[in-house]
Amino acid sequence: MAHRRARSTILNVYQAINAVQADLSQVGIAKNRTNTQGAGFKFRGIDDVLNALSPLLAKHGLVIIPRVISRTCTERSSKSGGALFYVVIEAEFDFVSAEDGSKTTARMIGEAMDSGDKATNKAMSAAYKYAAFQTFAIPTEGTPDADAETHEVIRGMDPHTLADWLQAIEQCDDESFPAMVADGLAAAQEVRDREAWVAIRAAGKKREGATT
Repeated sequence: MAHRRARSTILNVYQAINAVQADLSQVGIAKNRTNTQGAGFKFRGIDDVLNALSPLLAKHGLVIIPRVISRTCTERSSKSGGALFYVVIEAEFDFVSAEDGSKTTARMIGEAMDSGDKATNKAMSAAYKYAAFQTFAIPTEGTPDADAETHEVIRGMDPHTLADWLQAIEQCDDESFPAMVADGLAAAQEVRDREAWVAIRAAGKKREGATT
């Protein structure tokens, strides 16, 4: 008896998901939005997904409950020198049958970047959107994206490059030492890497102190 009840529980939520899939296969979700920065590619926005899904979820008694598992936020610099906040979240989405409470869970990563306070919201929307695309097998075309924006990011100085500069400053001859420090500082400034700039400057000061 318990085995039969478990079998029915599994079937209810998957039958609801399949019913939503069947309806979406008839109408789909068109790529009506355009990236206005960068490549100008077409994409499906979160509003398109919600507008298509909402009536079908209600119709077939399926509920989606999101849950954020983890979040990381990294500050980066834009090409123009402004601050960008790069957020990555890991989220789980419970797909629950309203008929009997049976559920299955999908896990998805969401990434987004914003110059203000919207990066986390965008990352959550991206995770939801792609969880829906994959769970309901909604076909997509072209290049997938998280947002309608393209950000050009300065990556900073590679750790190996920084190590080479520090070694060169330490080992170069006295005649080339001032130019070596100046070139290293310029290289760090070019990629807007404050930590690398400070490390190179400190290496120069350390050598100056050792020779006086």
